[in-house]
Amino acid sequence: MDSQLHYLPLTPGLFSILVLLVAGLIILIQLRILRYAYMRLGVGPGAALLLLVGSLVGSYFNVPITILPGQTVKTGEIVDFFGMQYVVPMVARYPGTVLAVNIGGAVIPTLMSIYLVLRYQLWARAAIAVIVIALIIHASATPVRGVGIAVPVFVPVVITAILAFILSREYAAPLAYIGGSMGTLIGADLTNLGHISGLGAPVASIGGAGTFDGIFLTGILAVLLAGIASPARPRPSW
Repeated sequence: MDSQLHYLPLTPGLFSILVLLVAGLIILIQLRILRYAYMRLGVGPGAALLLLVGSLVGSYFNVPITILPGQTVKTGEIVDFFGMQYVVPMVARYPGTVLAVNIGGAVIPTLMSIYLVLRYQLWARAAIAVIVIALIIHASATPVRGVGIAVPVFVPVVITAILAFILSREYAAPLAYIGGSMGTLIGADLTNLGHISGLGAPVASIGGAGTFDGIFLTGILAVLLAGIASPARPRPSW
């Protein structure tokens, strides 16, 4: 069963687009064209590359938590939602829906968000960003049969960039990452756990198919949007 839990959350074609996007960012970072944007996030170019590549590679791996009772659907299908194609994993026989946590879409963003909150002491503003984005994402989240909970891919990015500017111009970059990633996880996946068992998905991955693309693009696009316009690199509060 463990081997069937690991799969790409998107079709190979769409996942390849994300890989090419990261490759382009790596080139720009190495040329120091985008270096200052990631420095404003509070990490160096090497850590930024590790964060991006780790998120992509980690999206393949899911850690099972529990099994939810429910009727499974046909496996090995492709489900279209707002122009994105999500993969329903190929499974043999499951007693219900396996609830799992995605490494690249949940674990890595959560650890990075905790680091940024502690580094810049953004407790209040980060909480506001996460709550506001979670509420908006929850309203736009859609249960998709066979996949789980899905969110239109660019909704987290646009909302995150705007809200980060409003809350703090100086700390817009870290707030964009924290609010976008954690707000999407909470608003889309965690607040909709009660709907998952009735969707017939063989695997429901928190931060996986349905939300990974939004979280990943938030991590690279919203941070860049916020970081480019920030007046200076954020200063640690201590």
